[in-house]
Formats: sequence, C-alpha cells, structure tokens
Amino acid sequence: MLHVERHRQILRLLAERGRLTVGEIRSRLGVSGATARRDATALAQSGRARRVHGALLPLDFALDEPRYTRKAEKTLAGKVRLGRCVAQLLPEAGTVFIDAGSTALEVGRAVCDRPQLRLYTNSIPFLALASEARAPIVALGGEARPLSLALTGALTQHWLQNLRFDVAVIGASGLDPADGAFTTESTEAAVKSEVLRRSTRRILVATGEKWARPAALRFAPWESFSDLVTDYPFSRAERLALSRAGLRLHASLSR
Repeated sequence: MLHVERHRQILRLLAERGRLTVGEIRSRLGVSGATARRDATALAQSGRARRVHGALLPLDFALDEPRYTRKAEKTLAGKVRLGRCVAQLLPEAGTVFIDAGSTALEVGRAVCDRPQLRLYTNSIPFLALASEARAPIVALGGEARPLSLALTGALTQHWLQNLRFDVAVIGASGLDPADGAFTTESTEAAVKSEVLRRSTRRILVATGEKWARPAALRFAPWESFSDLVTDYPFSRAERLALSRAGLRLHASLSR
C-alpha cells in the first residue's frame, strides 16, 4: 500500500476514533511498528494531526488542559449543586474515596462534617480542608501533579493495593455517549481505574459541559459506574442507553 493511501486511512480512523495509537495503526493497516511510527510522524510534521507519546490526536484537539484554579472558578454554582446532590447518595458512616478535581472537591466539602465517614483522597485542595473537617481525611501518597493538584504515580498505586472503599466519587475531563469517561493524563487515569476496581459503589460526577466531549484517555466504560450525577439535560434516548449500561442517573439541574 502506498504511503498516501495509508495516510488517508489513518486520518479516516483518527476522525472516527478521536485518538489512534501506533499499535492500532500497525494492527489496522497491517504494517510494521516502524512504518506505523513513520506514518504518525509524517502526518504530524505535515500539520494534518497532532503527535503525542505513542499516539495521534486530531489537529483540533485541545492539548492544553486548564490549570486547577481556572477549572475551580468555572461554573462554581453548578459544581456546588452537584456536590450536594452526590452528598445525598453517600452514607453517614463508612469509607469513601473523593477524587481530585474541582467538582469532586465540592462533594468533599458537603460531607466533611460527617464524623463517622473516613475520607480518602488524592486531592491536594481537599486535604487543605482537613483542619476544619469533622471527618478524618486520609491522603494517598504520591507525586503532586501541578496542573490538576492531584497526587498520582507509583506511590499512589502502591497505597491503593491495600485499600477498599464503600463508595468512590470519581470525576472526569470528558464524557463520550458511547464509550464512557475520559481524562487527559495517564497517571490520573491509572488512579481512577484502580479506585473503581476497589469500590463497592462507584459514582461518576461531571458537569454537563463535558457531555459528548471526550478527552484523550478513556479510563472507564459506563459499565464501570453504578451512578452518574450531572446537570446535563439528557434526551430520552440517551437516558435509555445509559440505563442499559446499568447506570442510575441523578439530575442536578439549575434552579
């Protein structure tokens, strides 16, 4: 197959999938790894795609993840409502994981006065509330990621090997109607995936602006969650599709 035709096929697959790894190029086109890497590099150099480590992204993909302070200020009132909505689903006693992220932080604020809860987190902003909380807040060890103020990495993964949670509250950078929840960075994706695996009830919380706007990395399909809390106004068809995946939907619409 000529390289022009290969490039055309790669761009078509990229448009369909939103992200294409070098391994996927190799398997889908039946070429060697070296050829797949050369094609990915050529497409990036010609300005027809963006190259990241091990993968291609569409040219219009936003590589710059907003810093935590910008995300925390955005749609704050809606995030507070979502936090209160999730709080109603959480027990008065037990072990709960609170994810990093500005929306999950509002969940933590809403439940940190419950003394019988033991709250685990990799969120540096939530840890800062420990002095005023009635619930004990336990930090997962790890490396601080400046962009999101999350603790991630090998040490965090090691801590998680020894923990189980009654409930996990997980955030996301983007949601895909068919594929599930996405984030922007591999070490954060690894933490989210491991927490889900170690939790009995798994609650996904996200603002409606993230619907149908997946990020670079999928960390969980819809079937990995038991509940979805959002302020997105789903259509009847969307509700049916999510229900078929086993999700309980909880709306927190602005009033």
